[in-house]
Amino acid sequence: MTLEESQQDMPEEDIEAKIDIEYSEDDIVTLDWKEHIRRRPGMYIGKLGDGSNSDDGIYVLLKEVLDNTIDEYMMGYGKQIIVNIDESSVSVRDYGRGIPLGKLVEASSKMNTGGKYDSKAFKKSVGLNGVGLKAVNALSSMFVIESVRDGQKKRVEFNCGNIVSESDVEATDEPNGTLVQFTPDATIFRNYRYHDEFIEPLISNYTYLNTGLVFIFNGKRFVSRNGLLDLLNARMTDQSLYPIIHLKGDDIEVALTHTNQYGEEYYSFVNGQYTSQGGTHLTAFKEALSRTMKDFYGKPNFEYSDFRNGIVAAISIKVEEPVFESQTKTKLGSRDIGPDGPTVAKFVGDFIKKELDNYLHKESATADAILAKVQDNERDRKAMAGVTKRAREQAKKINLHNKKLLDCRVHLNDTRGDNDKKLESSIFITEGDSAAGSITKIRNVETQAVFSLRGKPKNTYGKTKKMVYENEEFNLLQAALNIEDSIDNLRYNKVIIATDADVDGMHIRLLLLTFFLQYFPDMIKRGHIYILQTPLFRVRNKKTAKRTGRKHNADADETYYCYTDAERINAINKLGANAEITRFKGLGEISPEEFRGFIGPDMRADKVTMHKEDGVAELLRFYMGKNTIERQNFIIENLVIEDDTQFS
Repeated sequence: MTLEESQQDMPEEDIEAKIDIEYSEDDIVTLDWKEHIRRRPGMYIGKLGDGSNSDDGIYVLLKEVLDNTIDEYMMGYGKQIIVNIDESSVSVRDYGRGIPLGKLVEASSKMNTGGKYDSKAFKKSVGLNGVGLKAVNALSSMFVIESVRDGQKKRVEFNCGNIVSESDVEATDEPNGTLVQFTPDATIFRNYRYHDEFIEPLISNYTYLNTGLVFIFNGKRFVSRNGLLDLLNARMTDQSLYPIIHLKGDDIEVALTHTNQYGEEYYSFVNGQYTSQGGTHLTAFKEALSRTMKDFYGKPNFEYSDFRNGIVAAISIKVEEPVFESQTKTKLGSRDIGPDGPTVAKFVGDFIKKELDNYLHKESATADAILAKVQDNERDRKAMAGVTKRAREQAKKINLHNKKLLDCRVHLNDTRGDNDKKLESSIFITEGDSAAGSITKIRNVETQAVFSLRGKPKNTYGKTKKMVYENEEFNLLQAALNIEDSIDNLRYNKVIIATDADVDGMHIRLLLLTFFLQYFPDMIKRGHIYILQTPLFRVRNKKTAKRTGRKHNADADETYYCYTDAERINAINKLGANAEITRFKGLGEISPEEFRGFIGPDMRADKVTMHKEDGVAELLRFYMGKNTIERQNFIIENLVIEDDTQFS
């Protein structure tokens, strides 16, 4: 296409603008290392965030520092790592060999400088002072690195990648190792805060992958003696159907079992790095696992999904010079174990075929338990075969004119979508048309979708997955989320349950949580399910408040939105006799303009978490099972009368 042809459909003013733009030597800019990182932090650490999600940038900075300490341990140096973190600053001290003192500045501030380029020294490393440490330096308002080697010490302090001070080499009696302290730059990571709930699993993973390594995090000790076996025991939220199978070999470790939960649950690692998005090693593992079991049982009618439904498994491998699909190292892209080694698929496949087959031949009780589970899965699959085909066709037809789903542009414009925007995308599951209407009018149409429920959904506790396809509401919700085949296909990063703050709203919330816990527990374990918090009260000065219904500035208009009774009382105390109190009985009573602040950047949405100690199975049985009398007795025994008119 010629320039003239390309301009035919352009407005005249746009053509003139293009003609006026000059492109000269002055437009070619070379950025130094730190400026490039600070201008394009996403290239190095993924999304920024404020610390409210486990993949936010401040945790990537922490991981980059920890990776270097882990590599030292993997090479046989240093058995303890001390980590201290407050809400905004980090300190990490290892007891490895320490960075060579003469290269301390270069290792922390000069690109393409590090210790892992010589594969003989660091054959299967993850960190070792490569790009990651420089990113931490450039993105921190305070970065201090100190190295101790054989009775000598050197210290360098930086600010946003610029050297503030550099000490001379001095004598010391401290043990060898490296100390890194940093404070992420608040101008880049706005309103950030470190949360222990995301740091402790990260540190635990390091210990599971490095048995014997001791982490001391804010005074709390973390250590593992049984590797991936310990990991599964800690992470499983349902009872295993047989003892965990634990297999170890050179550069590979595997642990697996089955539970009665739906779906598949995997934890994969490369060189001690948690690959949350899997990669070539996890794909090979799932394929080899299914094929080996199918060959062992000799049942041609079994499908691979029959072996994997309900599985909980972990795999860790070591790869020479691993290639990841991004700087954040969450998905392995390597095809080969090393320059002279087999492919990842062959390496993993050969190990599983030999070791798992041998195990099943020796442990007949475990083999029988697996067979029973696989046969149950087969029966469920066949029972659903007919209904799922009809349900899929129905969902496709209804979705063509589906008024229940109002999608966002990131999905409407492009089925592949922009990855960054997909990470920002969310869907509100609302209660009724009135609530959906308010959210719909004020939502960010680019990244926020809305799915409207009709009344109360059914209680799915104890039901087979067949119900999902037989119930139109659940079938359409499953189709909207795109999770029928795998939650890896989930279209939205956040699934936000938005119900009224009353008894009916709470019941609907519990029914939806039961649905996800019953059929898609990994949605919760991977941190995709949230509960929207909306204010219970509006307290404003009746003399000065504007009556436009918009969200007022609390200082200027003396209007306060209160999420708790304590906030309500505090607002009343501020306004005194002029306080006007409105109790929001439902989301539909909140005007669209007021909703703007409640689902915007300052949205309060609590992530639903799931831990072994929560006793989820027992909680579901008690609250959602067929034990009405038991629940009635519990309510009667725990009823507290506070006064003549109020119950708690």
